[in-house]
Amino acid sequence: MDHITFLVAVVIVTALAFDFTNGFHDTANAMATSIATGALKPRTAVLISGVLNVGGAFLSTEVAKTISGGSSTTRSSLRA
Repeated sequence: MDHITFLVAVVIVTALAFDFTNGFHDTANAMATSIATGALKPRTAVLISGVLNVGGAFLSTEVAKTISGGSSTTRSSLRA
């Protein structure tokens, strides 16, 4: 396997692992109140959160655009 191909594979696997574990945190933060108050059963709350997280990923790409938009500054912009 080529060095660059291996590096790209490692980056993709790392990003997918982060996304997967980040989903756990999103579910916990979004559904803690509804489960704690008894408004929703845990299984129902997690199902709703999962569906909404997937739906949100397909509806909005603003975070990805912001990250890929180049948030670093160049030397020429620092001199101005």
